[in-house]
Amino acid sequence: MNSGRFVDRREAGRLLAQRVAALKLDQPIVYALPRGGVPVAAEIAAALNAPLDLVLVRKIGAPMQPELAVGAIVDGETPELVINDDIVRHTGATQEYIDEVCAHELAEIERRRARYLGSRPRPDPKGRTVIVVDDGIATGATAVAALRALKKRGAARRIVAVPVSPPDTVERLEKEADQVICLMQPLEFWGISGFYLDFHQLEDDEVTRALDAAAARSTGKA
Repeated sequence: MNSGRFVDRREAGRLLAQRVAALKLDQPIVYALPRGGVPVAAEIAAALNAPLDLVLVRKIGAPMQPELAVGAIVDGETPELVINDDIVRHTGATQEYIDEVCAHELAEIERRRARYLGSRPRPDPKGRTVIVVDDGIATGATAVAALRALKKRGAARRIVAVPVSPPDTVERLEKEADQVICLMQPLEFWGISGFYLDFHQLEDDEVTRALDAAAARSTGKA
């Protein structure tokens, strides 16, 4: 780290991996929230020699404030929708607006499923410890949706591992997860990018390369 900032997502992942490895988990599965969580999760998966998979979840941005999440939706036989009622009231987001954005984000989830996963074999979380990873968590909407979806899929223990998140969000996550590992909990939280020196926009190719490398490493271990 450099002056309270991570050099990049990979460094953040390596630092998180040290904390997660100390838990001595039995055959965990690491789940990244794409795109930004993938390089962080890849470092954790490599350190644990664990399979790496994705939770395809999308934020529902507020009207005129797309970076502010009124909720999130995650894929599945029945998509998991998480709504923050306080932010909905504050922003005036209507049910019609939420339904419209949900439809758009579900289409993007399907695009990402085809692009990132294709016919790739995926581990079954039933009865396993799962680690949900992102490059930073602001409101917690996407992480909560991911945690609830993995619970429905039978995960036995759910851990969140994240480089940076404000204290109130960590508290919210602790109500959903069995454990939360967060390296930095700044009282003044000015957005995730402010805590990285390199916070470039990840492209699809970077995601698929990380997944391919993890699959090659963990063949036969999922």
